[in-house]
Amino acid sequence: MWDVDRTLLVGGGVGVEAYAAAFTAVTGLPWAGALIAAGRTDLEITPELFALHGIPDATPHLNGFFTRYASEFDARSHLMRVQGRLLPGVADVLAALHARPGVVQTLVTGNITAIGIAKVGVFGLEQYLDTTIGAYGDDHAVRSELVRRCRERAEAAHGPFADEDVLVIGDTVHDVAAALAAGVMAVGVATGATPAAALTAAGAHHVLDDLGDVEGVVALLAG
Repeated sequence: MWDVDRTLLVGGGVGVEAYAAAFTAVTGLPWAGALIAAGRTDLEITPELFALHGIPDATPHLNGFFTRYASEFDARSHLMRVQGRLLPGVADVLAALHARPGVVQTLVTGNITAIGIAKVGVFGLEQYLDTTIGAYGDDHAVRSELVRRCRERAEAAHGPFADEDVLVIGDTVHDVAAALAAGVMAVGVATGATPAAALTAAGAHHVLDDLGDVEGVVALLAG
């Protein structure tokens, strides 16, 4: 279960631009927020940001906002190829794992479904992922619930997995906490703002500086 932002790729601010544009389009209000999303879900973040703009109940706006957010991102997605980038080793690791029998890869991300899938699609990673069994930031506000839902979907499609064979890979303590709460393995990658020591302190079973050692990372994740 791969996190997206700062684990697989850097978006170069395109998602934030789309989010702000969608907010203004839906509410008519100028964007004055600071989108600090690392490790959190869009369903968790969005009500807080609406409240900061004087809208205490975001519920009536959510469906329309998420639809517009996806549209605004789609209009800007080409900019990610210029402003964003894949992180070291990512494409090679995903390709190598995809070639391993018995390995299934998907996304568990705080991004809403359309955005999470679009982001990996910009860099051609969707070919290695079964995004239909992933869990996304419009599925639930609580990240550990995303891990549980993803596992349910994966097991419905591919059969049961042992706890130790389910890996959540992410760059924040929220990713680690979600994996632990769901009773599965947590792998921290220190490619975001959270240092390796903090990921270890949060309880990650394994911590990597990045995915650059492709052979070693594949051996760890597939072993």
